[in-house]
Amino acid sequence: MAVPFPFDNLVCMLLGISFTVWFTLLLVFIIVPAIFGLSFGIRRLYMKTLLKVFEWATLRIERGAKEKNHLLYKPYTNGIIAKEPTSLEEELTELRRSGSSRDLDSSSATSSSSSSSSCSSASAVASSASAVASSASAVASSAEFDMSDIFSFCRRGVESIVDDEVTKRFTAEELETWNLLTRSNYNFQHISTRLTVLWGIGVVIRYGVLLPLRVTLAITGVGLLVVITSIIGLLPSGRAKSFLSEKVHLMCYRICVRALTAIITYHHSENKPRNGGICVANHTSPIDVIILASDGCYAMVGQIHGGLMGVIQRSMVKAAPHIWFERSEVKDRHLVAKRLSDHVEDKTKLPILIFPEGTCINNTSVMMFKKGSFEIASTVYPVAIKYDPRFGDAFWNSSKFGMVNYLLRMMSSWAIVCSVWYLPPMTREEGEDAVQFANRVKAAIARQGGLVDLLWDGGLKRGKVKDTFKEEQQKLYSKILVGAQENRSRS
Repeated sequence: MAVPFPFDNLVCMLLGISFTVWFTLLLVFIIVPAIFGLSFGIRRLYMKTLLKVFEWATLRIERGAKEKNHLLYKPYTNGIIAKEPTSLEEELTELRRSGSSRDLDSSSATSSSSSSSSCSSASAVASSASAVASSASAVASSAEFDMSDIFSFCRRGVESIVDDEVTKRFTAEELETWNLLTRSNYNFQHISTRLTVLWGIGVVIRYGVLLPLRVTLAITGVGLLVVITSIIGLLPSGRAKSFLSEKVHLMCYRICVRALTAIITYHHSENKPRNGGICVANHTSPIDVIILASDGCYAMVGQIHGGLMGVIQRSMVKAAPHIWFERSEVKDRHLVAKRLSDHVEDKTKLPILIFPEGTCINNTSVMMFKKGSFEIASTVYPVAIKYDPRFGDAFWNSSKFGMVNYLLRMMSSWAIVCSVWYLPPMTREEGEDAVQFANRVKAAIARQGGLVDLLWDGGLKRGKVKDTFKEEQQKLYSKILVGAQENRSRS
């Protein structure tokens, strides 16, 4: 009879002890505090330690660059073209005036040379002055197409290409400091041996310790959400079911937040959305939902998916009144508006969470809000979300990374640090349409979050510029010509 080798028993015993310690620590320090909404302050201490390491690494890079005479890469800043905003009419007038001035200069020089032989210099100056006055009046009253008008549109086109306000909102924000992630700053190549070793240790920590821990927490949170909400869905509708559903959703979302090592600071919680309302927020990442839902329950709105996402959606809707649409229903605006309106009218239901931009922006700006959600309710609850890119880039570039790749990048980052501001509820004013209301709410979110307020549609991320934008410029130019003709006919 063969006797098992003692080494095999030792390995099995060590593995058993390791897994026991791992899950015990996980349960005591992460899952249980998440259930009760508690925090031991470990994540904030971790964040402060990281900041000190990043500062030291940045100083070491700058010192090493000076010693080796390397030029540090500096990310482009906003405002490449510095110019005062001018109207199209002012630009055209300036172009025509400058063109006429050059013609006058040449004609003045010619008339001066000829007048020196035929008449006195005084008469030449007088004739030149009268020519300038007559030319200026001609420019002011000209209502016909001028070839120089083309240059105004050409200049605007070149400026839009050079200082593109849209495209750069869909790329990751480049950092001026290095956070020991090679994907965040180009200066990582100018480093010393000590920094290289430190970066290697960081890779081991992120992929060998943090990533397995976070994957375990994510599986735990999603698994509990699916199982418990499915069980709650068997209960009859009532206060008990709503109470249990809210507690379970909060618990599971808080576990998922810890799966990202998310450090969130909530401001002005007295303005949190209330039942029967609509919450609108700027959109940077799919984890925006988890960030907000870990502090309060919301009714989600979206399209029905298949696979794992479909399983999660079906279990969630059993326990709470989420609004899921079939693919064929999404394009039916009237049906979508009807279901949302019915939800809002019932003040016992959870507030609806909507991201009116319709796509993810890189957290440097807020783009055009779709008017649909602002046609449904006269009162909305704005929320501003601002991420700190020093610890990890939360922006999801869906055209470059798939969901799995994106989540891997999130879970292998140092942390997700963000601030959330609950703004006071805003009501549509008398005589204000949905578009104006949406723009006012968007401006308030941008101002609170320190973001750039842009009028461009986020749909330009994948689509072409609409013909209506071109037609607006054509109409504006034609109005200038027609208006000048009317003024001249009246005079």
